[in-house]
Amino acid sequence: MCALSRPSALIPLFALAVSSQGQTPLTITLQDALARARQYGTQIQSANINAALAREDRTQAKAATLPSLNAFNQFIYTEGNGTPSGVYVANDGVHVYNEQAQVHEELLSFVRHGEIRRAMAAEAVAKAKIEVAQRGLNATVIQDYYAIVSAQRRFANAQTSLREADQFLDISQKQEKGGEVAHADVIKAQITRQQRQRDLGDADLNIEKAKIALGVLIFPDFRTDYAVEDDLQQRLDLMPPLPEARAKAAASSPDLRVAQATIEQSGYEINVARYAYLPSLGLDFFYGIDANQFAVRTDRPDAPSRLNLGYSAQVTLNIPVWNWGATRSKIKQAELRQQQAELDLTLAQRTLQGSVAAAYREAQTAQAQVDSLRSSSDLSAESLRLTLLRYQAGEANALEVVDAQTTLAQARNAYDDGLARYRVAMANLQSLIGN
Repeated sequence: MCALSRPSALIPLFALAVSSQGQTPLTITLQDALARARQYGTQIQSANINAALAREDRTQAKAATLPSLNAFNQFIYTEGNGTPSGVYVANDGVHVYNEQAQVHEELLSFVRHGEIRRAMAAEAVAKAKIEVAQRGLNATVIQDYYAIVSAQRRFANAQTSLREADQFLDISQKQEKGGEVAHADVIKAQITRQQRQRDLGDADLNIEKAKIALGVLIFPDFRTDYAVEDDLQQRLDLMPPLPEARAKAAASSPDLRVAQATIEQSGYEINVARYAYLPSLGLDFFYGIDANQFAVRTDRPDAPSRLNLGYSAQVTLNIPVWNWGATRSKIKQAELRQQQAELDLTLAQRTLQGSVAAAYREAQTAQAQVDSLRSSSDLSAESLRLTLLRYQAGEANALEVVDAQTTLAQARNAYDDGLARYRVAMANLQSLIGN
């Protein structure tokens, strides 16, 4: 790969901020911007919250398989009617006190692991979506970062074009004084200079707009008092062969991991839905007081020193018989979700391969055009120099000079845009293959 060079020096916009504010603003590199975006980007924060929610779901699913302990506290008052039990015989007394510890366990949960595995698969999906969000945010940050770099270079080009317009205006005025050209040439030079001044203002505005777009992503508060490092001159690593890039992309793609984990999750959804066909077996153990007096022992004439504190246990077996097809409908829903997940995986695989091929081709084309764009810029600069010499010699008119200036300005901007295009294409390709 050839080294990327630039024929003219860059005059960054933040130099103006230094002179006006008396201090150098914060300079951000691309890696700094990416790290800040991961820290402050709401997309990443939302994905992290979803992953934390999925982790809590897994904790709850595991806890549901373990015995639970509850403290049961109850007082029942029954209207008296002259009998020991009162109006309601089932209450066994006018006053009933319940103070018990209850242990409950669903015995079949020891052999049913569908809920836990489903929660684990959902957590894997949520974690993979964090990286999906990171890659999407990275792509946006890269675009916005190099939009600033490109805008800064256009600003520098506009400054250079303005100086060239000033030079041509000075030449035309001197030529007019010497009677060598008409006043129309001076007017044309003045119009060109005014256009270059407007171009400079637009370039300054574009820098501010690009900095606002990136600043929203990389700072916790709104600010534009920063600059970005121009790294378009730096040498980049060679592109890997396309088959290798495709293999790396498939191995590292978070989109594929999301789709695969979703298929796994939907499979466990089917198992959990089928649990409704099976009986449930529950064990409850009670220890405490269930008596007409709130006391460990009761002294009554008919039952002296009766012990109220004790335990009991019960086993409950529920067998599903009929629920109008609701269970079958839930199973069908889960199976349809699994089919949809399989379709999503197939689409994700095709989309990834297409994205890699497009990014690879984009990087190749951008790289191949860099040398041509640099040559065009150099040739345009030489063309302007020769045209000015011919104009001073009376062999060219003002329109030719203005045309040469415009061509040079366009060639400079095209070269810088080509460098930025290549850098963005390589960054997108590296992101796709997991580097």
